[in-house]
Amino acid sequence: MSEAMDTSRGTSSEASGLLGWFRRLTGRAAASGAEVVGRLPVRDWVQVNTQPTKVMGFDERLMWVAIWLMMLGLVMVYSASIALPESPKYANYQPTHFFMRHLLSIGLALTAGAVVSQIPMAVWERWAPWLFVVALLLLMLVLVPHVGKGVNGARRWLPLGVMNFQPSELAKLAITLYAADYMVRKMDVKEHFFRAVAPLAVAVGVVGLLLLAEPDMGAFMVIAAIAMAILFLGGVNGRMFFLITAVLVGAFVLMVSLSPWRRERIFAYLDPWEEKNALGKAYQLTHSLIAFGRGEIFGEGLGSSLEKLHYLPEAHTDFLLAVIGEELGFIGVAVVICMFFWMVVRLFHIGRQAIALDRVFAGLVAQGVGVWMGGQAFINMGVNLGVLPTKGLTLPLMSYGGSAILLNCIALAICLRVDIENRQLMRGGRA
Repeated sequence: MSEAMDTSRGTSSEASGLLGWFRRLTGRAAASGAEVVGRLPVRDWVQVNTQPTKVMGFDERLMWVAIWLMMLGLVMVYSASIALPESPKYANYQPTHFFMRHLLSIGLALTAGAVVSQIPMAVWERWAPWLFVVALLLLMLVLVPHVGKGVNGARRWLPLGVMNFQPSELAKLAITLYAADYMVRKMDVKEHFFRAVAPLAVAVGVVGLLLLAEPDMGAFMVIAAIAMAILFLGGVNGRMFFLITAVLVGAFVLMVSLSPWRRERIFAYLDPWEEKNALGKAYQLTHSLIAFGRGEIFGEGLGSSLEKLHYLPEAHTDFLLAVIGEELGFIGVAVVICMFFWMVVRLFHIGRQAIALDRVFAGLVAQGVGVWMGGQAFINMGVNLGVLPTKGLTLPLMSYGGSAILLNCIALAICLRVDIENRQLMRGGRA
């Protein structure tokens, strides 16, 4: 019994000792903590990151890539056109004539883009058919004698004083919006050729006839590519898509075979260095290739091009890339190609994101603009490099041309609006 009592008292003593040790330890920790808190620096202001989060803004990188392309284009247009007043054709022009007009066009385009980016996509969807009708009327108007302005045998412009407006540029935007709206309306019958595809094919055919009457086969190729891409991205049956592609390719082959001057261009493209071709239909191509050859890796230096000195026609418009290649070399051309590639990938990403948010019209519009920018840039670069036959297509955002710059900026502003509405939806708002 006494042993049990001794054991109990020992256990109680050990427990009380442990309890006292724990109280002393926690007391010292609290005192130490109080000292640490007392020593913490105290300030009456807090630094807050005022930059907007990515989800609440818009794609600034896309905007800046477009602006950098336009700024580089402005510099190169000035470099390519500064010597033009020395020729009899431009004898009455100042050396800065094209530079100042291009700068004005960029200013108008950026202003229009800022306004357009505030217009909801629902408005564009509602007015898409009417914009297409307006584009058709302007394409007809440009063919009226004494109304449309002809340059080098082509009647493609409407003189507006501030700029010569090219209705085919508006037609590219109109067909992008109309085809996207059309696919949304025909989504339930997209597997039926005559109900889903035939009406849009007729619309594109009418636009093609009006463009070929100017003539402007290059613009028709871009518009056909936009319509075909939106049909494909909208989910049209694969067999129907390939059938339409075959019909279009056949139509282009027929147009080339029935047109003697188009046929001569193709043959000249296949053998540009043959003497007759080099002095005739392939004159631009051969001098473009010479410009790229002179530029080599790093270029001759800004302003040091020789081909722009009346050897390479239209150096500030269709063949601006050749001047870039001669003055900035392979490095400059590669930078331009990479910027266009990044832009197209980004536009497709914005479109894919909109479709994932169940905004099919907005998504198809963004992807259609990506096809427009990428397809036209690819054709222009291919022509400059001798990969494709010569066509009268400018380099988007860069080449001289007021209406082209204006419509390019408007199209990209619409895509920025798509991105803004995507971000609004992703943070729980309403587009």
